[in-house]
Amino acid sequence: MPHPRAGCALILGGARSGKSRYAETLIERESPPCHYAATAQAFDDEMVERIALHRARRDARWITHDRPLDLAALIDEIPDEAPLLIDCLTLWLTNHLLADDDLEREQERLLSALARRVGLTVLVANEVGLGIVPDNALARRFRDAAGRLNQAVARQADEVVFMVAGLPMMVKPAPRGRET
Repeated sequence: MPHPRAGCALILGGARSGKSRYAETLIERESPPCHYAATAQAFDDEMVERIALHRARRDARWITHDRPLDLAALIDEIPDEAPLLIDCLTLWLTNHLLADDDLEREQERLLSALARRVGLTVLVANEVGLGIVPDNALARRFRDAAGRLNQAVARQADEVVFMVAGLPMMVKPAPRGRET
């Protein structure tokens, strides 16, 4: 018998807005193990430190999957009843952009996998469209692709939260009875 859909939440915010920590609290309410899809790649010392800080917050309840690119396959591999946190979509998009992948195709693969997912899924992404228009084509392409990805995931998500200074602002509240 299929499981009832637990829901999908998108947590958006700027740098250091508290989005990752908030997303972790949503997942930690569920029965372990909690699955963590890490999309970051450590190309420099500062990123090594950021990744270490994120890992240090997670205890033995968490299983970490390093997936800088193929999130769709991971989503399909995680057991239906297991909660899944994807952190973060913006780095995943960056990885595909730098690999010169077809961004639309990868976005569709991701959205299809999310639509098949039954268990609680929480996705973290940066809101990058609130600043000035970038001065170069690559940065504008990234900003536009991130905006399109965030919109597509938000349409599909049951709940969307915007984090500001560590405070959650409900943009798209979860349907009654499905609060994450």
